[in-house]
Amino acid sequence: MTSPFAETTVAEYRSAGWWGTETVADHVRRHATERPGDTAYLTPDETLTWAAYDRNSTTLARHLAALGLPPGDRVAVLLPDGPAWHVAAVAAEKAGLVLVGVGARAGLRELRHLLKRTGSHALITLADHRGEPSAALVDGLRTDGVTLDRHIVVDRLGLPEDPRDADITGRALGPDDLSILNSTSGTTGLPKCVSHTQNRWFYFHELARRAGDLNPSDVFMGAVPSPFGFGLWTAHFSPAALGVPTVLMEKFDAHTALDLIERHRVTVLHCVSTQFIMLLNAQAERERDLSSLRCMFTGGEAVPYDRAARFEETTGAKVLQFYGSNETGALSHTSLTDTREHRLRTAGRIIPEMQVRLFDPSDGTDITGSGRPGQPACKGPATCPGYYDDPEANKKLYTPDGWMLMADIVEIDTDGYLRVVGRLSDLIIRGGKNISAAAVEEEVGTHPSVALAAAVAMPDEVFGERVCVYAELHPGTKLTLEDLTAHLTDRGVSREWHPEHLIVLDALPRSSGGKVAKGALREDIHNRLTP
Repeated sequence: MTSPFAETTVAEYRSAGWWGTETVADHVRRHATERPGDTAYLTPDETLTWAAYDRNSTTLARHLAALGLPPGDRVAVLLPDGPAWHVAAVAAEKAGLVLVGVGARAGLRELRHLLKRTGSHALITLADHRGEPSAALVDGLRTDGVTLDRHIVVDRLGLPEDPRDADITGRALGPDDLSILNSTSGTTGLPKCVSHTQNRWFYFHELARRAGDLNPSDVFMGAVPSPFGFGLWTAHFSPAALGVPTVLMEKFDAHTALDLIERHRVTVLHCVSTQFIMLLNAQAERERDLSSLRCMFTGGEAVPYDRAARFEETTGAKVLQFYGSNETGALSHTSLTDTREHRLRTAGRIIPEMQVRLFDPSDGTDITGSGRPGQPACKGPATCPGYYDDPEANKKLYTPDGWMLMADIVEIDTDGYLRVVGRLSDLIIRGGKNISAAAVEEEVGTHPSVALAAAVAMPDEVFGERVCVYAELHPGTKLTLEDLTAHLTDRGVSREWHPEHLIVLDALPRSSGGKVAKGALREDIHNRLTP
């Protein structure tokens, strides 16, 4: 296949040592030879060794080739987090196919959209999907007009039913080939499809290895679903590069996660902020021995300082974070050598080879000088090649001169540390005043009754928008808007940051990527206010 990156770009990044020549399949094959019986992945119910990982992925790759799927074709994977997902990914690589990663919680509308957008005519599933026969799901897709020629059913270790055999010599993808298409996590609208090569994620892994002193003696836990960017490097690429065992769960549950950390002596945890807050709450309900943890990588959402500090104090592990996106990869990161203030109050130093510019989002002009907020854009070895077959979306993703944009507002200080002020779509503009939803959420989260908070804009005829907060509470507690206002006043929080509406839910809605689904909350408050 042909790399989606220009030959000059590939040559430059390889010459600099940022990109290499090995793939996940190469790493798996090496571990299968050197340590065949060691564990690659484990769940509460299954264990996959490196030898089985290599063997099962080859069996599935030959099966896919025998079904007539030509090199370069797309194959969609709708699997829960577990060994089967990773076997399917390596099988696609060995068969020369582009994997389309679909979140296990994707609805029928999203699945139909992704299959049509990517031109996927083959789908890999378990026999059952979310408690229903997968065959019924496929029949429904076909009835809806989706051209789905092949439905491949695998077991939880990735082996296909009635495997066929075919020669796959010469079909394997290289590290610079288009290998994975995944979706944006879908907090707003139908997702776009992000193109990936392997080298961008191995580059990301190398950043993480240095930041967290990752090594082959570590035990990983990946709490973020593998189809998404954070889940890809933490559960697929880094484990393969290091040869470490990785603990997975089909569906994140805080109590189960803590039990697994204790049982398997997990040393490195990967999760989004929402998840580590849930872990803190669960640990407070029933204490486990978490002394094996030495670091936790988080990102994808604002990191609340108080909760992150409490996580460090509770576990002894250091909280590290990357700043970036599925599209850009990493622009900055913290490391074990950073102070707590830098690790928890910033998103780390700008990565030198990731060129970063700040723009004024109102007029597109460059922002120079430290400490001034702006919209970041970047170029460099962590970036993706763009959205797949989506020229309109790519126009919005890049500046006219080719810099990849992020939908955030950030500040960069004189020492090169980046701090996220908020998302462009996550700013509440009240009477012309920009209010960071992330900042409101952090302050609301300091109330002892609040387990998790999400701030969204509430439409208002006078001010344009007001602050509305949705909250999950700790068991057995109550909270009124008056109580919350008094608490924030006692903390000295600016009055303009005070929520003007409070809605308590049993559980905040989550997107496929595990984040709070802000889009669903915005729709909910709009519906509540509509007569």
